[in-house]
Amino acid sequence: MINTLSLNHFSIRSLEIEQTTAFFSQILGLTAGPRPQFPFPGVWLYNGPHDEWSNAVVHLIAIDKNDPEGLKQYLGDRDPSSLKGSGAVDHIAFFATGLEEKLKHLKALNIPFHERTVPVIKLHQIFLEDPNGIVIELNYPAHEKAALDAKTI
Repeated sequence: MINTLSLNHFSIRSLEIEQTTAFFSQILGLTAGPRPQFPFPGVWLYNGPHDEWSNAVVHLIAIDKNDPEGLKQYLGDRDPSSLKGSGAVDHIAFFATGLEEKLKHLKALNIPFHERTVPVIKLHQIFLEDPNGIVIELNYPAHEKAALDAKTI
């Protein structure tokens, strides 16, 4: 039996919903779109048209401090101090293209990052953190980094 598996979405429960929305919008180009009526606030961020639920790749879960019961009943209670960093999840990775433009964009926004190339898998990686301390990895074809390095020689 052959199974196919792909990432549908990941969710972040955030105390910093506005900053987190801005981060994923500015850094990854995701756009806020439709979201079902859940008993708690949140934002769904899309990669592509908003008419396809499968394009909602990041689900942000906000905490209504005045009425947290809807979230508690729907997804369970979490200690707010546990919402920093990624806990057992080390990082979230995306394949991407447009390395040169992304590097310029990150520098213009003064977003700290570090990068490395993994030649054996032909990837150039950028690592940065979202406002919740979750590590985001962007994987670019290594040939984009080589072309960029050739331009600066």
